[in-house]
Amino acid sequence: MLTLRKSQDRGHADHGWLNSYHSFSFAGYYDPRHMGWGNLRVINEDRIAPGTGFGTHGHRDMEIISYVLSGELAHQDSMGNVKGIPPGDVQRMSAGTGVMHSEFNHAEGQQTHFLQIWIEPNVRGIAPSYEQKRFSDADKRGQLRRVASPDGAQGSVTIHADATLYAGLFDGAEAAQLPIAAGRKAYVHLIRGTLQVNGQHLSGGDAALLDNESSVTLSGGSDAEVLVFDLAA
Repeated sequence: MLTLRKSQDRGHADHGWLNSYHSFSFAGYYDPRHMGWGNLRVINEDRIAPGTGFGTHGHRDMEIISYVLSGELAHQDSMGNVKGIPPGDVQRMSAGTGVMHSEFNHAEGQQTHFLQIWIEPNVRGIAPSYEQKRFSDADKRGQLRRVASPDGAQGSVTIHADATLYAGLFDGAEAAQLPIAAGRKAYVHLIRGTLQVNGQHLSGGDAALLDNESSVTLSGGSDAEVLVFDLAA
């Protein structure tokens, strides 16, 4: 079964300095029909105004992934990491027993646009940790590139969760298929462009929720950038 969730049906919060769209219930947006999908709990599409950001705040027992689309995200945390996260980089932070961090856009006149993703861990109470890796457009062109996985396969960042995240760029005749094992779910988030997912048309910001499907088939893309999650049910 494939369920389509349109971009405009997401939760939305505009704080002036932050313009955020919530795929699942988050902060002031609550919808009991959209609390997550499998062990995927949060996808926030955030746009941070220049010179602003998230002040120091805490997390625990969550796998947090940042996927930067434009601008740059400045990260600082209680583990001693001071990093800039540019487009193409994937950052993973395992909150574990607890971590404090901040995220800012220090660029003048340039918005930072990124996706904040939370996945529920399959182990709790671990020491917090951080990882950041770069995945070029060539890595993702016309294929699904593994960018986060439980075992760090193919150079992906390692998450402490029963989930694998793929990223891809598709245009024209480019296509890909990802098998989904029985008893698992998949989630497709189209970042931009248009794309066919198992024959269904998606536009930027749309998502496809898949349950009891044997595969995810992507085709007919036009300037499409997409994330595909293979998830525990």
